[in-house]
Amino acid sequence: MLEFPKWKIWLVSIVVAAGVLLSIPSLIGGTPAAASWPKWLPQYKINLGLDLAGGSHLLLEADAQDALKTRLQAKEDEVATELRRDPKIDIGDISTAGGRLSFLVRDPTQVDAAVERMRRLSQPIALTGNRDWDVQVVDSTRIVLTPTASGTAQALKDAMGVARDVVRRRIDPGGTKEITVVTEGGSRILVEVPGVEDPEALKKLIGQTARLEFKLVDLSANPQDVQQGRAPPGSQVLPMLEGGGYIAVKRRVMVSGDQLTSASQSFDQDGRPDINIKFNTAGARRFGRATQENVGKPFAIVLDDKVLSAPNINEPILGGNAQISGSFTVQSAHDLAVSLASGKLPVKLNVIEERTVSAELGQDSIHKGVIASLVATVGVMLFMLITYGRFGVYANIALVVNAFLILAVMAMFNATLTLPGIAGFILTIGAAVDANVLINERIREEIRRGRRLIDAVETGYREAMRAIYDANVTHVISAAIMAYFGSGPVRGFAVVLMIGVVSSVFTAVYFTRMLVALWIRRTRPRALHI
Repeated sequence: MLEFPKWKIWLVSIVVAAGVLLSIPSLIGGTPAAASWPKWLPQYKINLGLDLAGGSHLLLEADAQDALKTRLQAKEDEVATELRRDPKIDIGDISTAGGRLSFLVRDPTQVDAAVERMRRLSQPIALTGNRDWDVQVVDSTRIVLTPTASGTAQALKDAMGVARDVVRRRIDPGGTKEITVVTEGGSRILVEVPGVEDPEALKKLIGQTARLEFKLVDLSANPQDVQQGRAPPGSQVLPMLEGGGYIAVKRRVMVSGDQLTSASQSFDQDGRPDINIKFNTAGARRFGRATQENVGKPFAIVLDDKVLSAPNINEPILGGNAQISGSFTVQSAHDLAVSLASGKLPVKLNVIEERTVSAELGQDSIHKGVIASLVATVGVMLFMLITYGRFGVYANIALVVNAFLILAVMAMFNATLTLPGIAGFILTIGAAVDANVLINERIREEIRRGRRLIDAVETGYREAMRAIYDANVTHVISAAIMAYFGSGPVRGFAVVLMIGVVSSVFTAVYFTRMLVALWIRRTRPRALHI
């Protein structure tokens, strides 16, 4: 027991000192003392969750029909591009009726070649042996591509991953806000934004798909048919955002928002808000070629299947830069620019649940959580002090150090503290002294057996450590499973519990052992009252 080397003493002391230092910014945050904290010292802070800081909670669900429609449109463009390549295969109009793609091959001798090309466009789904599209020949010359169930599920999963990242970039383009954006199940996204109590602006920013497309206006369409929603083959009727009415545009996309590199709010020559956009190299090339080939013709700027404007192409636009004008305010132009710059949503998201937590309610939760933590800590400390005397004092010091270490680790990992997290913290306080109870009771037992003081202490620590490790490993496994599979409050509780269990083992086994070893080495007691 006396052989507690100096390097261990230094190591334990450094860890404890670092824990105290790293936890202070979180403890003094929001108080006048925070301003006097030196800038050269660590500035890690624990973030407060929605239930403590107040804010908005949204649960979004993907529109499965919109996802299928988007997938069909993308495959339609892919099929048309593939069949235009040499050797070109002449086909009729591509139909998307009934949730599947179909087209007629004009030359029957090219059917086999067309089928082979279509099968190359389909992709295998992981290791299932299935493919994302089923290719069949109907009536000898008509080829039908049907989305498979496994392909649709995989596409939705991929789309939700992209949508989650897009939502995060829209809410927090600078990456400085402490927000929660996580997928739940296969088709939902949970969004929590502390400090924002107006969910309407948040819903408007998130809900916009921002699917930007440039398409040629179909000049051959009959205006009367267009107003009744009918368009020639290969075209579609879309509503005008300004002034009402409808316009027929080609289905084929000249260039899309996927090829944007930047978008920013600016002003036109008349001082009206507009949006400057810039395409990447491939987009600039496609946009330049399309404007070169269609000088004098109108093209439509389409946002989420609504036509913002349909200006004429007066001259080729070769620089890759363009402006989007319309009836924008400065704020709406800014929001649209953020949406375009963050990328389009691959699937439409509908709000199925919204909740707002006021800051006053959050402060009340913090106040009650602090009181509960203090009551639990004081109660445990009194019990340990009365029951174990000096060894209870060491256990209480370890308990305080454990609290500092939990806060320090959470601050370092930029963790978010929620109300369930406070519950996990309080539970950890009680669990933290379990190890000390095991050690102290084992020392008592060894003393009753007649062992010498030093041998009793040494045996007590050594034998109790087995039970301590076994018990806490099961705690860590349970907490890790909850943290991995859970989300929101469950994950917040599990993270704090896991950190607390690990730190409590360190303080109970190593820190208190160091204190006891230093005391015995310094005083050489003849008897031990525990």
